[in-house]
Formats: sequence, C-alpha cells, structure tokens
Amino acid sequence: MELKIRNVDPFVVKTFDELAKKKSISRQELLNSILTKVAYEQGMNEKEALLEMLVQKNINVMKKMTDRVEQLENLLSDLMEE
Repeated sequence: MELKIRNVDPFVVKTFDELAKKKSISRQELLNSILTKVAYEQGMNEKEALLEMLVQKNINVMKKMTDRVEQLENLLSDLMEE
C-alpha cells in the first residue's frame, strides 16, 4: 500500500536521510520500519492494558475466595468446639 506525506519540514527529511544512510538502507525502508514499529507497539500497549485489567480482576476474585475460605474454616472450627 502506498502512503504519501506532504509538507514535511526539510530538516526532518534530512534527518531521516542521514539515519537511513547510517543504517545503509533507503529512506523508504527506514520510514516503513518506523511506522511498523509504532503500529505494533500501539497494539501491544492495548493488549498489555487489557492483560493488566484481567490480572487485577483475578487478584480481586482470589482475595474474595481467600476470605470465604477463612470464614468457612472459622465456622468449622467453631462447630467442632461445640
């Protein structure tokens, strides 16, 4: 797919050209790799946020379950004493 960007500051173009030259690749290859990296990082950030939310939900459920188990243990202990 083709992507065109107009009105880019000449300094920015020169900077990308120099960076591409240092890496021995074309400006197109450099910009393609940068855009690809940004796109995948954005996707990963969203997935990481979702994973963090799921982990927090699991932690909360586990805490509730631990409380319930402790309540049952206390109840059983009380019943055994009677």
